[in-house]
Amino acid sequence: MIKQLAHLCFMSNQLPEMLAFYRDVLGLPVKFALTHDDGTAFGYYLATGQTTFIEIFDQHGAAKQWGGEAVRMRPNDRTCYNHFCLEVAGLEPFCATLRARGVEVTPIKVGMDHSKQAWLKDPDGNAIELMEYTPASLQL
Repeated sequence: MIKQLAHLCFMSNQLPEMLAFYRDVLGLPVKFALTHDDGTAFGYYLATGQTTFIEIFDQHGAAKQWGGEAVRMRPNDRTCYNHFCLEVAGLEPFCATLRARGVEVTPIKVGMDHSKQAWLKDPDGNAIELMEYTPASLQL
């Protein structure tokens, strides 16, 4: 069952400027940062109310951490939408229901934030993350 929008994700080529805008200009508090093994931050979760967030990642840092390639942006682009995330209760049965409806859903895994997650795409190919918080989730 879907509970609420969990987060909206931006990938950026100017992480310090994005962080300064959302934190210092809009006043959103940083809930936590995701860091590489060397301690370098490559992503931030900014609280927008209760357990809803805007997450911003340096796209090259994210590719370094999780593999893949940085997003190819148009020359004047600095940021791009990456995905939205829905918080769900009962991730396993919800994914089973989606699969029964013919939807391709990735296997459930636990992310760096200690939350359970699975992924799917809408008919236009937009990525949707499904997330269930655990007692260890950094969001909580």
